[in-house]
Amino acid sequence: MTSPSTEPKAHSHGLGEIPFSKLATHGSFDVNDFPVPNGREEEWRFTPLRRLRGLHDGKAVAGGTDKVDVDAPEGVTVETVGRDDARIGTAGFPADRVTAQAHSSFEQATVITVAQGAVPERPVTVNREARGGTRYDQFVVEVKPLAEAVVVLNHTGTGVRAGSVDVHVGEGARLTLISLQDWDNDAVDVSQHNAQVAKDATFKSIVITLGGDLVRLSPKVAYKGRGANAELHGLYFTGDGQHHEHRSLIDHNVSNTRSRVEYKGALSGKGAHGVWIGDVIIGEGTTGTDSYEHNRNLQLTDDTRVDSVPNLEIFTGEVEGAGHASASGRLDDIHLFYLRSRGIPEDEARRLVIRGYFLELIGRIPVGELREGIMAKVERKLAEHE
Repeated sequence: MTSPSTEPKAHSHGLGEIPFSKLATHGSFDVNDFPVPNGREEEWRFTPLRRLRGLHDGKAVAGGTDKVDVDAPEGVTVETVGRDDARIGTAGFPADRVTAQAHSSFEQATVITVAQGAVPERPVTVNREARGGTRYDQFVVEVKPLAEAVVVLNHTGTGVRAGSVDVHVGEGARLTLISLQDWDNDAVDVSQHNAQVAKDATFKSIVITLGGDLVRLSPKVAYKGRGANAELHGLYFTGDGQHHEHRSLIDHNVSNTRSRVEYKGALSGKGAHGVWIGDVIIGEGTTGTDSYEHNRNLQLTDDTRVDSVPNLEIFTGEVEGAGHASASGRLDDIHLFYLRSRGIPEDEARRLVIRGYFLELIGRIPVGELREGIMAKVERKLAEHE
């Protein structure tokens, strides 16, 4: 499948172009439009390229296998399609060489469609187990107008994986997309989530990253109509030697749109490295944008590293609200003192504070069974830390 590329010097958003935006990366489906990164580029400077196992320079040859099981309730159709399916690649361009390589190398894609007006009685669940080797994948999630759905992507197993998830949320529809990265400790995963949110629609992304040697996930949102709302929530618990990197981009290319971005991380162990890049663009000529993003990190041991970079570009004076915040540090001694003063042992006090730190975000998951399962996985990571 051949698709046009955008020019790197200008960012198209439907109401004109923003030629001076530093946050808007160019995109292309052609891997040759991207130079091989050397680590000095802004978009790659935090990523340990040697641990990508050839994803960035073309040395990673496809040949891995996955076991994929999909549980789809009534009102949802699931298809396995070839490269020529017109729905693939319609939510956004690959923003880097790895995702462009994935687009040029995949063989089959999974398309999930929620029918117009449907409200499935349970979540759509995709269980994906990687079974070694290198594999490139594409997923498409399309929620038709006035439908409401929860889609869960569970990623487990070992291997090297790269790909994209394209999301279309129709007019007046509501989608919660939950992506759980619970890979084995030697896995590598580089993926891009592209969402197009239509008029009066709501898109909620919840990303939970616990496993993997290196995980780099890039959620990107653009709007197709007024009244559209996007919320990006993320939780990562990064342990010994792990690299967890999340790079979000919200493009307020339409007037009267809203976004909220909230990511929380905890890091423990030698060489644990968490990266969060939060980019927001409020486009030229737009009015009534309401946007806020923030990132918090708990460094549970001294030998961890956090890079947290919120960015905001505003090209209009008619903004309802816009802001960002970032903070990283150790556990609050006041909270620990409060609990210990009431007879709670120090180790238990630390566990309670960490649980409380994550519970607010986990509480945003709309399905009780999912909340309990994810909290159990966080508890497992906490036990490893202890």
